[in-house]
Amino acid sequence: DVQLQASGGGLVQAGGSLRLSCGASGLPRGDYAIAWFRQAPGKEREGVACITSGGGKALRGDAVEGRNAIHIDNAKNTATLQMTSLRSEDTGTYYCAATTRRLCAPDVTRFQYWGKGTQVTVSS
Repeated sequence: DVQLQASGGGLVQAGGSLRLSCGASGLPRGDYAIAWFRQAPGKEREGVACITSGGGKALRGDAVEGRNAIHIDNAKNTATLQMTSLRSEDTGTYYCAATTRRLCAPDVTRFQYWGKGTQVTVSS
């Protein structure tokens, strides 16, 4: 039975940083991917970042500004999302998701397992 435990959300001022962690228990060793999705009030859930067990990464477009970074610890089945220079538009509920395929895609239907969300609020 796969379970995901997300932690690290909170209230932060614009320009600040947060680190979100997702611990996955029960994932089979080998191929898998862990992703973070964000859902703002009244909006659809959207992909933020994803990483595979092989280290392949997928990040939202704003990552080219260097604001987000995702890392994985395969020994602990834990993925960490480091968010910096946070903006008010980053506010939302962040969900951790996992799939048993080594494939990242910003598509909620590609992920079989979901954790409870953690709230991120960025005040301006």
